[in-house]
Amino acid sequence: MISAQAKQSFERILHKAAQTRLTTHPDDTCSVVPRASHDAAGAAAAATNVVILTISSITFRLLLILHVDEDPATVEYFTKGDTERPFREVFQEICNLCCGAINQELLNYFPDLGMSTPYMLSARCLPYLEGLRPELLATYAVTLNGSIELAATLCVCAHAPIDFAADVSVAEDTSGELELF
Repeated sequence: MISAQAKQSFERILHKAAQTRLTTHPDDTCSVVPRASHDAAGAAAAATNVVILTISSITFRLLLILHVDEDPATVEYFTKGDTERPFREVFQEICNLCCGAINQELLNYFPDLGMSTPYMLSARCLPYLEGLRPELLATYAVTLNGSIELAATLCVCAHAPIDFAADVSVAEDTSGELELF
């Protein structure tokens, strides 16, 4: 029920959101590559927790699942050494921004969307995604600055046929440039 074009569009939207919202500094790098298998449980073998967010419409339900291990490098990257706020609070806020970016892109094609608040679960829940019978289930390795390892799973359950072509080109900021006529 989800066309190949729509699946590619969901993927492009996820890539853009991860690259613009999971990084904490504008100069940071973010690599998003598909895993050899869409097996979300296998992708989370190293991750102890996942943050789950949902975007719902009349025609589909999208789950964005971000896999994270609270190792010292990951905690330091996201908290920047701030001991005032717990890592989970900071990370869920960043995940919410990432899902919000996906939601904003999807609003161009689907006018009525609802988005959940993030919640953290054990990664042991991931094998149960298959029970949702998703039309699209794909997991991606996400690497920040070449060393911080996360994973993202995109799970889309369709309630009606879905076909759209997302244009996720990044508009260049040209403020301050001289324009010649």
